[in-house]
Amino acid sequence: MAARNTALKRAPLRRADSPAPQATDLDRLIHERMRLGIVSALAANSSLTFNDLKKLLRTTDGNLSVHARKLEEAGYISCSKSFEGRMPKTEYALTDAGLKALEKYLNHMEALIQAMKK
Repeated sequence: MAARNTALKRAPLRRADSPAPQATDLDRLIHERMRLGIVSALAANSSLTFNDLKKLLRTTDGNLSVHARKLEEAGYISCSKSFEGRMPKTEYALTDAGLKALEKYLNHMEALIQAMKK
């Protein structure tokens, strides 16, 4: 598992005259705990196999499959299937759209935290 070379870029939180961020504006697709775990794990690695993700996130085959499919349908992750010998291998990677969505989500969360501290 190679570390992902792309560092998450932090955008300015908000201008002083911009409206306060709203929790309801969060990306609901990423905000769900298991999907946030998948996207975060893939942001830290160039790719992960299904079994790597399952172990890392301590989840079941069915749970991981459902959440990974939602992220794939949204274009946030890519899925490639191959065989190693006779064994199927499913591998996931974060797409550019997924990385942008994660950056936006993290910036939004940071803005919410900052707004609550004021």
